[in-house]
Amino acid sequence: MSHSLHAAKCRAFHPLSFMHCAAMLLLLTASAVTPAQSQTFTVLHEFSGGPDGYQPQDGPVMDSRGNLYGTTAKGGIGYYAYGVGFKLSKVHSSWILSSLTEFGHDEDGYYPYAGVTFGPDAAIYGTTGAGGIGCGGNGCGTIFRLTPPAEIPRNVFSPDSRTVIYRFSGPDGQSPLGKFIFDHAGNIYGTTSNAGPRGAGTIFQLTQNGGQWILTTLYAFGDGPDGGQPWGELVMDGDGNLYGTNAQGGGLCFCGVVFELSPSAGGWNYQVLHAFVPAVDGGWPRAGLTIDAAGNLYGTTSDGGPNGGGTVFELSPVSGGRNFNIIYALSGGSGDGPAGKLLLDPAGNLYGTTQLNGAYNQGSIFKLTPQDGGWVYSSVHEFMVDEGGSEPKGNLLMDSSGNLYGMTSYGGRYGGGTVWELTP
Repeated sequence: MSHSLHAAKCRAFHPLSFMHCAAMLLLLTASAVTPAQSQTFTVLHEFSGGPDGYQPQDGPVMDSRGNLYGTTAKGGIGYYAYGVGFKLSKVHSSWILSSLTEFGHDEDGYYPYAGVTFGPDAAIYGTTGAGGIGCGGNGCGTIFRLTPPAEIPRNVFSPDSRTVIYRFSGPDGQSPLGKFIFDHAGNIYGTTSNAGPRGAGTIFQLTQNGGQWILTTLYAFGDGPDGGQPWGELVMDGDGNLYGTNAQGGGLCFCGVVFELSPSAGGWNYQVLHAFVPAVDGGWPRAGLTIDAAGNLYGTTSDGGPNGGGTVFELSPVSGGRNFNIIYALSGGSGDGPAGKLLLDPAGNLYGTTQLNGAYNQGSIFKLTPQDGGWVYSSVHEFMVDEGGSEPKGNLLMDSSGNLYGMTSYGGRYGGGTVWELTP
């Protein structure tokens, strides 16, 4: 392996990760595969590293008017050069990017690795992986709120539109790397990837009381059999149970777990639903889970599996627990598999991305279609670094017309990543 290719593989892992880049043995398995579908791939924006930002690490979200919102982990201007929160609006046949806020190396937080979430008040909420207070002066990360976009003039940078609603300090966790979710009451649920009472991250709840946000640690990870270092966002079912993944811990090899956290009269009950064994079913899951109407959970691992490129798996509810099943084994190199959560469309198809791998080893978009009790794999798009970007790490988005949207962390004309659209 060349030095440049090895560097590309290693940078696919999150900058705050402690995961290793180790080669996996590749085994051959037979899988159902269909040819790539005829679709139109369009680059909507190429990040330059200036005021528009650089190296987004997650996918965008969309409002009711079709505007896209997201963050970049780096970029900005002047003192504010540690990430950007942006809005991408379609004006006639063009897409115009507006900077909503820029992140600086201060107590307000910086390095927003996760994407943003719409709150019940129509404002935008997100996290920063660093900044704030504690953690050796670098800050343990923050949670922020952006003024509702409708109240911000287009193409006007407004640093006052962002307020910090919580600053982590270490004992309550460090580095929230994944998006968080709201429940019907407006409470926030999320994870930190490090620190906390047992040193390996936390699951937390934020509730409002008198205009202040109060944090409660629901569970603290120890990086042992219970797992540790959660990166992906949580998902909640209709009964209020929380599900997620840990990038490490669990089992004999500490290669990650799937977990459930259930509310009870005495607090919250934590259990491991599955501990990964890389050579068998993959390992080191980085993304959150997707849940369907029947309560089936779908997820991915970034590494391992029968073909070495990670796996797509399903956890189905059965009497007394859940049944784990690999629905597809991806091919490729170590650590180059999926990093964003799967998207489930109305027809029951699953869409996902790989960070690298694919025909050009720059990442890919794939589709899994349920058929005859199994799943059929289709290659939807293969990324090329100079044509559309490379390393799509974040979540996908689908609009009501079936168009897919996402971002790449690298590539494009300026090397800083892209926002793209894929139309049927």
